[in-house]
Amino acid sequence: MSASPSVSVPGAAPRVGVWLIGARGSVATTVVAGCAALTAGLHTPTGMLTETPLFAGSGLPPLTSLVFGGHDTTDCPLPKRAEALAAGGVLPHGLPAAVGAELAAADREIRPGGPLPGETRTPDELVAAFTADLQDFVRRRGLARAVVVHVASTEPAPTGTAPPPSSLYAAAALRAGCPYVNFTPSTGLDHPALAAPAQSAGVPHAGRDGKTGQTLLRSVLGPMFAQRALTVRAWSGTNLLGGGDGAALADPAAAAAKNAGKERVVTDTLGTAPEGRTHIDDVPALGDWKTAWDHIAFDGFLGTRMVLQTTWQGCDSALAAPLVLDLARLVARAHEAGLTGPLPELAFYFKDPAGEAPSALGEQYAALAAFARRLRAGARETTAPGTAHGTPEDR
Repeated sequence: MSASPSVSVPGAAPRVGVWLIGARGSVATTVVAGCAALTAGLHTPTGMLTETPLFAGSGLPPLTSLVFGGHDTTDCPLPKRAEALAAGGVLPHGLPAAVGAELAAADREIRPGGPLPGETRTPDELVAAFTADLQDFVRRRGLARAVVVHVASTEPAPTGTAPPPSSLYAAAALRAGCPYVNFTPSTGLDHPALAAPAQSAGVPHAGRDGKTGQTLLRSVLGPMFAQRALTVRAWSGTNLLGGGDGAALADPAAAAAKNAGKERVVTDTLGTAPEGRTHIDDVPALGDWKTAWDHIAFDGFLGTRMVLQTTWQGCDSALAAPLVLDLARLVARAHEAGLTGPLPELAFYFKDPAGEAPSALGEQYAALAAFARRLRAGARETTAPGTAHGTPEDR
C-alpha cells in the first residue's frame, strides 16, 4: 500500500481496491493495519483461509495489491483510531507506529458518508455522491476493480419503503460496477428496491452478517446434536459487549436484527426451533471485547436431561478482520472470473448467507473448498500457454 498514485509496474499484480463502509470503525481499522502488518512481514496471517494451501494457485489478488479507502460519517483519523485500539489490546503494542504510513494513506482515501446530521441531500443524491467517490477512487488509483465491503455498525431493520443507509451504499456499489460484501446484519442489497439492479448489475455479491464468534460455534454444535439424535429442548444465549457495536446494539431494533441471524442458525441446523432467546447487553467497560454465553438444555437416552454451557471471550475486530480480507480477495477474484450474482459458496463466512446454502459449518466449508478448486482451475486456464483468457465453468 502506498500514499502515492499507482504506477504500472511490468509483471506486477493488478491493484485491487477495498472500499470499506464504516472505514474508521474498529473492524476497518484492524483490516487496514492488519494487511499492512502482514505485507511487511511483521505478523503471520492467522485466521485467513485465503493464505492457507486451500487457496494456493487460485489466482487471488495478493495482499500487496490491495488499496484501501471508504466512507464514514466520523472524522477520527485512522492512525488515531489505531492507537486507541492498541491501548485497548486489540492491536499489538507498537503496530500503529510501524504501519502509520499505510494507515495515513488509507485515511486520505476516506470520504464523508451519510446521511449526516441535518442531511439535506435526497437518497438519490446520496447514491450519486457515493458512486462518484467510488469511481474516482478506481480511476485515480489505477485499479483493476474495487470491492465494497460494509462493516459499519448494525442499523435497525427498515420499517417503511425508504432504503436505509446501508442500501444506499449498496446501490452505489452496483451503479459503480463494484462487487459488494455485506459483513453486517444491516439491509444492504436485501432491500426490495435493489432486487432488479442487483440482478442486472453483472457483479458478484456476498453476505450477510459475518460469522465470527458465538454463531460460528452454534453452526458447529447444532449439527452435532442433530447428527447424534439428541433432542435440544432449549437454547439461550447472552452477549456482553462494549465499543461502537455495543452502543449501536443498545437500540432494541438493531439488536433484534442481529439476534435474528444468531437464532436462525440454531433453527436451521437443528431442523426445529427450541425454546430460548438470545440477548445482547451493552457493557461500555468491555470496550472492543465481548463475552458470549450459551446454555443448551438437551435430552439424552431414556430422557436423561443434560446441559451444555459454552463461554466465548474474544475481540470481534480481531476475529472479523481476517474474514474481511478473505472476502475482499475472494469476491474480487470471482469478479475477475466473470461470476455474477450471489455467491452461496461463501456461506462459510456468514450467519445469513446469500443464495441457497447449507447452515452447518462443515457443509459450508466443503462448498468453499469446491469453490477454491473451481477458481484454481480457472486460474490454470487463464495462465496456460497458448490459451485465451478463461473463466471457471458457469453455474
